[in-house]
Amino acid sequence: MNKPLDRAAIIASLEDRQGWQLTPEDASLQIIEKTYFFKNFNAAFGFMGRVALMAERANHHPEFHNQYRQVTIRWATHSCGGITALDLEMAKICDQLAVDSGLKA
Repeated sequence: MNKPLDRAAIIASLEDRQGWQLTPEDASLQIIEKTYFFKNFNAAFGFMGRVALMAERANHHPEFHNQYRQVTIRWATHSCGGITALDLEMAKICDQLAVDSGLKA
């Protein structure tokens, strides 16, 4: 099982990942999240599909929220109660998939 990272390690890892936010320190579960804005609904939904396929291959699944061309993704490893290196890697992959899916500049 992956071990949760401490808050300082998470913050340091997010420094080079623009737009990712960490829940407040007093939250019951530490989560990282980011909201993406796409050109249209089809681009947003395509992005969600790409992330879903990647997540299934990794057996690690995010929480999605979609509103027209906007998608918010949240990552945490519930089984260990926090953020792991896998969550940070998945966030990095999401950023690349977003660019490939028609991210609005």
